[in-house]
Amino acid sequence: MEHQAWIGQLRSWASELGFAALGVADVDLSQAAPGLKAWLDAGFHGEMDYMARHAALRTDPAALMPGTVRAVMVSIDYAPDDPDWVAQAWANLADPERAYVSRYALGRDYHKVVRSRLAALARRIEQVAGPFGWRAMCDSAPVMEVELARRAGLGWRGKHTLMLSRDGGSMRFIGTLYTNVPLPVDAPVDEHCGRCEACIQACPTGAIVAPYRLDARRCIAYLTIELQGAIPEAFRAAIGNRIYGCDDCQLACPWNKYAAAAALPDFAVRNSLDTAELIALFGWDRTRFDTAFEGSAIRRIGHERWLRNLAVALGNAPSSAAVIHALRSREQDASALVAEHVRWALARHALRSPSSAIGAVSPR
Repeated sequence: MEHQAWIGQLRSWASELGFAALGVADVDLSQAAPGLKAWLDAGFHGEMDYMARHAALRTDPAALMPGTVRAVMVSIDYAPDDPDWVAQAWANLADPERAYVSRYALGRDYHKVVRSRLAALARRIEQVAGPFGWRAMCDSAPVMEVELARRAGLGWRGKHTLMLSRDGGSMRFIGTLYTNVPLPVDAPVDEHCGRCEACIQACPTGAIVAPYRLDARRCIAYLTIELQGAIPEAFRAAIGNRIYGCDDCQLACPWNKYAAAAALPDFAVRNSLDTAELIALFGWDRTRFDTAFEGSAIRRIGHERWLRNLAVALGNAPSSAAVIHALRSREQDASALVAEHVRWALARHALRSPSSAIGAVSPR
C-alpha cells in the first residue's frame, strides 16, 4: 500500500480503536528545543528531575528510537458522559466537604489504555505492510507530546500549555507512535485562543505565569501528584478540596464546551470519586487504597501522599466535630509527612473556631 493511501486507512483504524483524531508529524524538534531548555533553566520543572535528565531524548526522537522519522499522533476523549459535566465539576469544587479529583483520573489509568490501543494500531499496520519499526507511548517516555500533536494538526497549544482542538477542547489524552516509515505529514492548524486569558485567571495558585508558560512548582497537579514531600504551606489554602490534580484552567476554557464524552468505558467513574466525601476517603487504610485504585493512575502517588493531600483538604474544610475527629485519628500517624499535614490542618481549625471546632471533640 502506498504511504499516502495509508493515512485514510490509519484514520479509519484509529476511529475503530476509539481515537478521536489521528495525524502525522515530522520529528525535527530543533526549533522546540530552546523553549524546553529555557523552561528547565528557570527551574519550572521542580522535582521532576526526569524532565532535565532526558531532555535530549525529548528533542531527538531518533535518539529514543533509532530510525524514527515520523510520529503518528492520536487523541482520545475522556470528558465525563454528562452534558453538564463542567457545571458539575464546579459544583464539586464549591463543596468543601467533597473531594475533587481531576476528571482524567476518575476511571482507568489512561497510560495503559492509550498505549495498548496504539500498539493494536501498529499491529494492524503490520498486517498490511509487514514488519516495521515502531514504539507506542503515552506519558510513558520522554516525548514532546503537545508539540508533536500540534505539528500533526490535532490542535494548538493553549495558553495553559495543554493541547486544544476546536472539536474537543482540551479533554483529550495524547498518544504517540514513533515509526521509521516516512508517512506524509499533516499541516498544523491555526491557533484560536485570541485574547482570552480565562485559564490564566482561573489558576488558583498563579501557576500559569505568562501565556504558554507554566511554573510546575506552583501547579496543584504537580503539588498533589508529582511532589514527593511536604506541600509548601503557601499553597495549601489555595488547594482547597483538590486531592488529586486540578482542572480549573480547563473548566474555565471556552473551548471545552465542545469536549466530547469519553468513547471508551475505561474512563467511566470508579469508586464514586466524582461525589466522594473527604472524611470517608481519609478513613481508607493502605489495603483499601491499593484495592480501590488497582488499574488507576491515582495509585502511583501511594497511600501516604493520598493522606497528605486529604489532610490539606480537610484543613480547608468547614470546622465540625466530624472533621476534627477524622484529623485527630491520624494526628500520630506513623508517617511524619502525614502527621505534619494533619497538625497543620488542626491548627487551621483551631484558629478558625477554637471553641466550637476543637472543643467539640475531647482531647486525646
